[in-house]
Amino acid sequence: MLPKSARVCSFALLSASAFGQSVAPAPSFEAADVHVSPHANNPSMRGGLVRGGRYEMRTATMVDLIRIAYSVDETNVIGGPSWLDTDRYDVIAKVPANSTPESLKPMLQALLADRFKLAVHSDSKSLSGYALTAGKHPLIRQSDGSGAKGCENRRSDSAVVNQSYSCRGMTMAAFADTLRDIARGYIGGNPVTDATGLKGAWDFDVRWSGRGLLATAGSEGVSLFDAIDKQLGLKLDLQKVSVPVIVVDSVNRTPTENQPGVAKALPVLPAEFEVADVKPSSPGTEQNFRIQPGGRLDAKGMTLKDLIEFAFDLDNDDAIAGGPKWLDSERFDIVAKAPSDGQQIDFDAMQPMAKTLLADRFRLATHYEDRPVTVYALVPAKPKLKAADPANRSGCRNMGAASGGPASALLRTYTCQNMTMALFADKLRGFAPGYVDHPVVDATGIDGPFDFAFSFSGAGVFRNGGGRGAGQAPAASSASDPNGAISLFEALEKQLGLKLEVQKHPMPVLVVDHVEQKPTEN
Repeated sequence: MLPKSARVCSFALLSASAFGQSVAPAPSFEAADVHVSPHANNPSMRGGLVRGGRYEMRTATMVDLIRIAYSVDETNVIGGPSWLDTDRYDVIAKVPANSTPESLKPMLQALLADRFKLAVHSDSKSLSGYALTAGKHPLIRQSDGSGAKGCENRRSDSAVVNQSYSCRGMTMAAFADTLRDIARGYIGGNPVTDATGLKGAWDFDVRWSGRGLLATAGSEGVSLFDAIDKQLGLKLDLQKVSVPVIVVDSVNRTPTENQPGVAKALPVLPAEFEVADVKPSSPGTEQNFRIQPGGRLDAKGMTLKDLIEFAFDLDNDDAIAGGPKWLDSERFDIVAKAPSDGQQIDFDAMQPMAKTLLADRFRLATHYEDRPVTVYALVPAKPKLKAADPANRSGCRNMGAASGGPASALLRTYTCQNMTMALFADKLRGFAPGYVDHPVVDATGIDGPFDFAFSFSGAGVFRNGGGRGAGQAPAASSASDPNGAISLFEALEKQLGLKLEVQKHPMPVLVVDHVEQKPTEN
């Protein structure tokens, strides 16, 4: 028998036909290029905006595509094959005129069904997450409905209690959703649900210390959990919560072939600024880089190496080779206007324009080649890895912080399932950017997927004097910190039997062939 949702859909179609009614065609993109993304170190989804009738998502996992198409959080996409969180795709599509953000969702649903044969259904499931509950005497006030609604980030007057939000006209359901964004260091990848039973909208202020500050703050530190308890009269506890989910029934790993000539059918984005002012920075200019609304680039006190890294999407200095020494010292101001036509402009849209500007105004010429660069090599010490359950999807989940006290709040805990060492190496930089400032490569020689978990303290703990080990790979045998902090390097060795070692490894490098110190006249 067909599932209920399918029976309802079939009945609606038959009824429309029986009464001679025409069925409106499902919304769809006018053209779409779908392909596997090229490999990237520390990849993450980019894009999601419409510019000039062109919709782009790059390095998106299937979970990314599903969560955007169906308006759910990534943790609420369940089921499906092991590669759902790891394989990445680029989707570039032409949208019909006057499309809205909401109308794009059914178009993306149709594309996934057509090109990947994706089949899903809605359900609810009990998952590990945070429940927001009310104490006996909530310390929040009913909103009078005046002013803007939402939680505004206010500048804190304390170096310790450094997160300060003024929330107005907020329902508890909206506040629960907002916590995922403003307190991810504590919440991790867990869902947050409203179980307060409080109706209507509320006004309140809340302040807490960032996770990395708790180690050194002592009695002055305020965890998120204490702030919600003592300042709002609410509770935030980790427990099993029932959440709506999208269940993946089936999906193909390889998309169907693009239609011939699809590249010519897609709108072409501008590759240069409408106008740009380039000049050397005045002495003492503070470095600042902003993309402002309306497509204005405002870069002050930037070295040319900084600008090259932005234009070519490079994430560390080792990814650039060659060029004169002044690339790191001479500083420039650039104010440029991108053609926007009222569309949103982001980093991805600016980068090709920045490339053109550097080639035009500084005569920059480059090429790529493989060269030995500094990397962190993931190597075995005494591996403590458990063979994976092949039924699980591949991936690692940030479990956030336990609410049982300040010591547990110092740690970030990740649970990884069905993970190969190569996949784990790719993800490590994203887990701990404060520690890992170079690409990570798998040099373990260990085959097969594994299930494991590990916990470590944020690098900020060590920068603030609360421990040792940030920015280097200390010996795991070093004495533990009195406050219980543990660096990423120690955690990997003690908990997983793995090590990160600084090595040289051949990687693609952007080589500067020619560049001129004095930009051409404005």
